[in-house]
Formats: sequence, structure tokens, C-alpha cells
Amino acid sequence: MQRLARFNIPSFAGRSQRHAFFRAACLVALQAAAAQAFAQNEAVPAFKQVDSIEARVQGCVTCHGQSGQGTSNGYFPRIAGKPAGYLYNQLVAFRDGERRYSPMNYLVAYLPDAYLREIAEHFSKQRPPFAALAAPSADAAVTRRGQQLVTAGDASKGIPACVACHGMGLTGMEPGIPGLVGLRPNYIVAQLTRWRVGERHAAAPDCMKRVATRLTDSDVTAVAAWLSQQEPPKNPSPESSNLVRMPLACGSQR
Repeated sequence: MQRLARFNIPSFAGRSQRHAFFRAACLVALQAAAAQAFAQNEAVPAFKQVDSIEARVQGCVTCHGQSGQGTSNGYFPRIAGKPAGYLYNQLVAFRDGERRYSPMNYLVAYLPDAYLREIAEHFSKQRPPFAALAAPSADAAVTRRGQQLVTAGDASKGIPACVACHGMGLTGMEPGIPGLVGLRPNYIVAQLTRWRVGERHAAAPDCMKRVATRLTDSDVTAVAAWLSQQEPPKNPSPESSNLVRMPLACGSQR
């Protein structure tokens, strides 16, 4: 509570003068309090409810977009509509240092599991429009190779098709496999590279590590090029869990 300013009233002042001094002091204090309250109100975002998930995820939307739609440069991926289990696993990995990206590690360092689940559930329910497709950056031969790997795999290298786990529409699979549509090529290349060199991990058995380490540099470029040119489906929701169809055992699906 703001303390009234102390005024030194001259000893020779009469009673009426003393009252005038007190009135002036009260007026100054009230004006200061009103100005402070106005400044505080201006600083509060215009949410319908301040104590709400929409207010609490402002640290997320600064980079990932208001509805988790991602950014056009691709460095901050689309998280909207991805399975809540996947989003939760990633938040835990960032918090516990199993996945490294300094801004994310800092943001979630002290958040409890329940809070991370709430964030994951929130973004899993978002369905913002997809960004326009990136301009083609690869030649026809490269994109053909990418299409082969994504839709059919490469049996000679023991590489299963991406669609076998990430869904026929590439929208992901419940509970823990993410969608691949709407991602920019540079982000896809960066993540596959991290899997290959051991900077990114998942719960054992780590099926993505098995797949990524069998890809060559040119394979990674091809997959990223083809995926980034795919139109999003009308229904971007993840597929239901289908362990029978999956070619590899994945810890993220347990």
C-alpha cells in the first residue's frame, strides 16, 4: 500500500493553512495511486481471464505463434494439433535436459508435470490454418527420392516408410508420434541430423534413432524437400494408435 508523502508544515501556519496542506497531500497521493493503477492495468494483456491457460502460454506463443501455428522461417515449428503425449514428452525432455535448446530449457526448467500436461493438451486442440508451402528448393530427382522414402521406405537399407508411423496423412499418431505436415525443410533437416548424431533421443526403444542413422545426407535433404511440398489434409488430427501397423517398436507409443 502506498504511503502518504510526509509534508513539513511550517509551525507558524494557522489551522486553515494546515488543513490546506493536508488536502494537497491527499490529492497528490490519490493522483499517484490512480496513475500507478492505470499503468498496471495497461500492462496486463487483454485476456478474458488472466488466470487461464491462454494467459500462461504467452511464453510459448511468442515463438510458436498465437495458436501454435509456427513461423514462416521454420525455426519455430508448428506445434498445433500434434498429439498431447508427444508435446508433453518434448516439454519434459527440455525441462530435464534430455533435449537441448537453451530458450526452451530456460522456459520450462521449473514447471511441474501437471503444468506441462496442461500446456500440451492446450496446443494439441488448436487447429489454426497451415502456412503457405515453402518454395521448391530441390530438383525432381531429389523430390522423387524423398517421396519414395516417405511413402514406401527403402527395404535395402532397412528404412521403413515414414507414413507407417507418422500416419498416411502425415498428421501423426496418438499418443506420441508427431505430424510432419506444415514443417519447413530446414527444421526437418536439423531434427533428423540431431537424431543421426545422437543429440536428440526418445524413450527406449528409440525407433527414430534406428531410422535416422540409416539415412544419408542426401536422403535427409530429399525427405525434407518432399515433405515441405505436401498440402495439408482437410483433417489435420492425428490418427488413432495402431501398433499392429508400425514396423518398429517405439518407446514413445507406450
